[in-house]
Amino acid sequence: MRMRKKPNLVPRMERCSRVLIKDPESHRGHWKELMPEAKAVHIELGCGKGRFTAETAAQMPDTLLIAVERVPDAMVIAMERVCAQELQNVFFIDGDAAKLPAYFAPGEVERIYINFCDPWPGSRHAKRRLTHPNFLNLYRQVLTEGGAIHFKTDNRDLFEWSLLQFPQASFSLEAVTRDLHANGICGVMTDYEEKFHNLGTPINRCEATMEPEKTEE
Repeated sequence: MRMRKKPNLVPRMERCSRVLIKDPESHRGHWKELMPEAKAVHIELGCGKGRFTAETAAQMPDTLLIAVERVPDAMVIAMERVCAQELQNVFFIDGDAAKLPAYFAPGEVERIYINFCDPWPGSRHAKRRLTHPNFLNLYRQVLTEGGAIHFKTDNRDLFEWSLLQFPQASFSLEAVTRDLHANGICGVMTDYEEKFHNLGTPINRCEATMEPEKTEE
């Protein structure tokens, strides 16, 4: 479903310009200059309205969080959230996950969050899934050694398919669960996640840690 066009989008984004990175390529290899005291750089792919973004940043003040979102009408709400809370460790890129290697240098990122991405059902759309091997190989280009992907989805088919893709791209799987909140709320929720959890939809989650690429003997 397409998000309804936000009124006054441009002036609203301009009011939040402090947190918008208009030329991400120029920051490649230098992201920590935005926050010299940062102990790590994390990326969120598809931040939506930014509940997860803001709450995660607030809980991890020594981490620089870069949210990448290609729908400005959603991102402006996230930006307004961050600015209202006066968070200093979050910045936004109006861009696409496929361009991550142009935005970040090798080994510059410690963690990537992928929350409730489009499942793109049907085999002919598989390459658009953010856990497709093509994307996993892009993430390898920016993650540090031992860096990780934290993946959440309510779509069981996408989750099971993704669990097969991670090892093939030399990611080891940890903390795999098919009902994250079975024993109570676990971690920071997105707005979407809370909605579907309240409807009784199980939330799937895993952590995929990057290992050295396998070589054929």
